[in-house]
Amino acid sequence: MAHTVPSPGPSPDTYARTERSVPTRHRERASYDRESVHSILDEDYICHLGFVRDGAPVVLPTLYARIGERLYLHGSTGSRPLRQADGEEGLPVCLTVTLLDGLVLARSAFHHSLNYRSVMVHGTAHRLPEGPELTAALDVLVDKVVPGRAADSRPPDARELAATAVLRLDLAEVSAKVRQGDPSDDPEDLALPHWSGVVPVARSYGTPVPSADLKPGTPLPGYLDGRSQGGS
Repeated sequence: MAHTVPSPGPSPDTYARTERSVPTRHRERASYDRESVHSILDEDYICHLGFVRDGAPVVLPTLYARIGERLYLHGSTGSRPLRQADGEEGLPVCLTVTLLDGLVLARSAFHHSLNYRSVMVHGTAHRLPEGPELTAALDVLVDKVVPGRAADSRPPDARELAATAVLRLDLAEVSAKVRQGDPSDDPEDLALPHWSGVVPVARSYGTPVPSADLKPGTPLPGYLDGRSQGGS
């Protein structure tokens, strides 16, 4: 059970600070602002899900999407963590998302760093039962990667639904952490003859490649136009 750290308390615009959500280093980089957390989560679709299996830590990459104050995580019914999340108690997890914005090159090796935006979520994940919420979550997961794709593909049939599982994780114990700006070189190193600065990093997409068995004349969907030009 999470223990709340004394003040400042939560508000409609912030998440409560807890012993697990307050970092031990660079606390000034931490944020509990809901809008900031949501903006980071909404920019990506790959997370890393940590949990304990047979007494040992395990971290798995998986697809996620956000609806309001809830995350949905994609998986297979044969996956052990999803089987663990079947019960009423659910599966205790730690989920992380990291966006890399730049390589920070300092004059000293010690002060090299990264500019990043990250979110960490602690909580208990539960597997969704069959029903409208599961159907909606699957559509959102598809559209999270390529907006508009869910309506432009065949929905899962009964067999596929039986093989697919989705975990639900509420956003309650959450924090963001951000590093921005120039290298933090020591004053005595400023005169060294080494280049110092930031190399920006950004995601891009290549030109879509049609499958070998695509029916000739099938047009490229409009929702891929931006990505086919290297957009995100």
